[in-house]
Formats: sequence, C-alpha cells, structure tokens
Amino acid sequence: MKLALKSTALAVGMALIAACSPIDRKHGYVPLEEDLADIVPGVDTRDSVVETIGEPSASGVLNASGFYYVESVIRQRGGLEPKTISRELVAINFNDTGTVTGVQRFGLEDGRVIPLQRRVTSSSLEDKTFLRQLLGNLGNFGPGNFIDADN
Repeated sequence: MKLALKSTALAVGMALIAACSPIDRKHGYVPLEEDLADIVPGVDTRDSVVETIGEPSASGVLNASGFYYVESVIRQRGGLEPKTISRELVAINFNDTGTVTGVQRFGLEDGRVIPLQRRVTSSSLEDKTFLRQLLGNLGNFGPGNFIDADN
C-alpha cells in the first residue's frame, strides 16, 4: 500500500513539474546576418532584396518606404500569461526609386516591448447572417410605407 502511495505521489509530482516547464514558441522570420551582408545599399532594389532574403513580414505603409522582418520568441509556463522573451526586427529602407538606403537591426534591448497586432475595423454586420439581416428588417416597415396617401 505504501509503495503504491509513493508511486502515485511521484507520478503527480512529475506531472506538476512537467506542467510548469516553459514552452517557447517562435513566430516570424528574420534573415541571417550572412544573408543581410549580401544586401548593398545604393545597389540593391526591392526585387533583389526579395530574391536574396525572401518576402518581408510587413512593409512600410507610406510610399512603401521599407521592408520589415520580425521574429518573436514567446514563453508559456503552465497557466500563466505568455511572455515575449525576445523580439528582433530588421528594417530595410528604400528611396523613391526603390534602391536600398540602409539596413538596420533592432531587438528588445533597443527599446520597450511593443505588442504586434493587426487592427481590424469591426462592422455592425459581424455576427449577422444574410437571413438574420433580411428578417431583422421586417419590423422596420409598416403598412404606411406601402400605401400611397395621394390616391
């Protein structure tokens, strides 16, 4: 009986330790330093950058000013909230003609953590199916809408 109790306690203890062990997840892509060394400011263009290191995670909103490659490592421990433990960003800037003007690398040590998220404007039709929209308008009409008062 004591042996079975010790085995059960050991199994429970091992399960608790395993549940608390961290799980790291990697998101995104940042090119290797060797690949970035192949990009020459003043010579390379947007097309040659894509051929050399691949499509960017994001690009500049205004005038397509740059390419941005972002990689994050997020650590999850048990039921605790996930925490970003590392984030790297490589920014490749272009001039008006599409030629590379500079390559920069940033990490968490260069500033504060900025949560990356896509902002989407919600609509009032979000949770409504076509049938619900159609039937939802039935109460908005009365007999007066269909009768011509001039006749």
